[in-house]
Amino acid sequence: MKILLVEDESGISRFLTEGLTEEGYAVDLATNGNTGLEMALSGEYDLLLLDWMLPGISGIELCRQFRKENTTTPVIFLTVKAGVDNTVFGLEIGANDYVKKPFAFDELLARIRVQLRQKSGEPAVLALGPILLNPETRQVTAHEKGINLTPREFSLLEFLIRNKGKVCTRTRILEHVWEINYHGNTSVIDVYINYLRKKLGPGASRIRTIRGVGFIAEVDE
Repeated sequence: MKILLVEDESGISRFLTEGLTEEGYAVDLATNGNTGLEMALSGEYDLLLLDWMLPGISGIELCRQFRKENTTTPVIFLTVKAGVDNTVFGLEIGANDYVKKPFAFDELLARIRVQLRQKSGEPAVLALGPILLNPETRQVTAHEKGINLTPREFSLLEFLIRNKGKVCTRTRILEHVWEINYHGNTSVIDVYINYLRKKLGPGASRIRTIRGVGFIAEVDE
């Protein structure tokens, strides 16, 4: 899952980028409102995390302009501003949630997962044949056996399952599972697909290679 973080405080942006990446999210960072809006409108993001006060245009203005073009991608504000009036104002201009600084990282993760689940309209547990994946608990089972995946493996499997029945190109996988600053060869995806196949066993046969294009998680028969 791909997140755009727009935050100008270096300590917070570094902490969030590292923490979210460790959780398996692909995180792009903008440090001012103008760049953030440009990236938000040009990129394919699953969720936006916006600071309220930013250099250039504010997070509020960014959200307002973004909502003119995109009404479905969840937006969560991160801000030191308190009070019901500020909360209501943020929600009324298009935000989905509001987290006051300082916040517990686990709380932010929970709010992100709730928004992603609501956006997709999918059940809490995603299924691919005998493979079950729970985005909130980060648990995966195959044929009722628990599977231990790394954060990157988990994110790759989650992306394929959320898009099952569709061909996922290598470029699109990199955009959603790896970070924007990744400049390595796309063959890294094949390496992680092999990791998944070994760990998932027979259930992994539903993850099929489309030669020269990418991969597809085949729908249940």
